[in-house]
Amino acid sequence: MDTKTNMTGKKIGFIGTGKMGEALIRGIIKSRLVPENSIHASDKYFPALDKLNKELGINISTDNNLTVMNSDIIILAVKPQILKSVLSEIRSSIDNKKLVISIAAGVRAADIESELESGTRVVRVMPNIAATVSEGATAISPGKNATIEDTETAVDIFESVGSAIVISENLMDSVTGLSGSGPAFIFPIIEAMADGAVHEGLDRQSALTLAAQTVLGAAKMMMISRKHPGELKDMVTSPGGTTIRGVHTLEEYGIRAAFMNAVIESSKRSRELGKKEQ
Repeated sequence: MDTKTNMTGKKIGFIGTGKMGEALIRGIIKSRLVPENSIHASDKYFPALDKLNKELGINISTDNNLTVMNSDIIILAVKPQILKSVLSEIRSSIDNKKLVISIAAGVRAADIESELESGTRVVRVMPNIAATVSEGATAISPGKNATIEDTETAVDIFESVGSAIVISENLMDSVTGLSGSGPAFIFPIIEAMADGAVHEGLDRQSALTLAAQTVLGAAKMMMISRKHPGELKDMVTSPGGTTIRGVHTLEEYGIRAAFMNAVIESSKRSRELGKKEQ
């Protein structure tokens, strides 16, 4: 089995196997980042663990400390409100030879480091819901003790379920407003586009299929071509044609300002919630 260089021989442990945890496990196995028997997972809900064991062949346990002891990399895939109690539970099993990766929204790397032994290597990660279909958008921020290799390891893991970038942690609220909340901004757009087509006579299912594929295709064009979205828009709009009339209508209704403000307000709310947690 081919594995990425810095992951060879590494064992990955998951604490929490909810939607995001399961998506990551499946992505890692599908991309052959590490073999199935190098993945350990623990959860309080045994039926979910048992399902993953039977389907994927990973190692499972209801004991978080057992998962930590058997792993080189520990991914904390639990809800923010229970993260502190989980960290208290596993603290004695973690030393600075292990890498801790957290996907708990709103919890700073420094807050996690303060709950663990001095020198613990922590990387904070913000994935989004599209990771569940291997099209995630993930931002990665290393803590003060994390090495360059630790950051590269996190990138390798999260690129198995989409795209990943490395940013400064003070930009995480912006990421929350953009890619964290962003899918919820796009779903109404798909629905609205389909509604327009239904108004013009297309059946609902056909309209939804075409609208969703149109959004997916447009995004893929930009990712592959690396061209500016304005340039791609100009490729579709011919003089006096149908597309430019539609674009004009969107501009009349303030489409750009609406999306800009949605991201700005979501980012602002993320900062507010972060302050409440401190």
